[in-house]
Amino acid sequence: MTDRIVHCRHLKKDLPGLDRQPYKNDLGKRIYEEVSKEAWQLWLKDSVKFINTYRVDLAAPEGQKFMLKQCAIYFGYEEGEMAQTAFTPAEQKAHDDAEAAKRDAK
Repeated sequence: MTDRIVHCRHLKKDLPGLDRQPYKNDLGKRIYEEVSKEAWQLWLKDSVKFINTYRVDLAAPEGQKFMLKQCAIYFGYEEGEMAQTAFTPAEQKAHDDAEAAKRDAK
């Protein structure tokens, strides 16, 4: 079977798509149609940071809602900022600190 190719909205190039919808809702359908396997793997890796930081219970409706919202923001389906995680890459932390210093100086 050949891979289904999608134009990945996250990585901005044509890549193999997912084998099936990751969620049984509209977001899952959109991800299936517009997100590559590679981008999905990046999300899965990053999603662990949210689960660990917020101790998300994926079996609870609140945990599922939180993770679906983060996923929608991650892939650009919803406006908003991602929730902060305990892990911040050094270059992002330096940028955030500089932005905070600018705000404090005003």
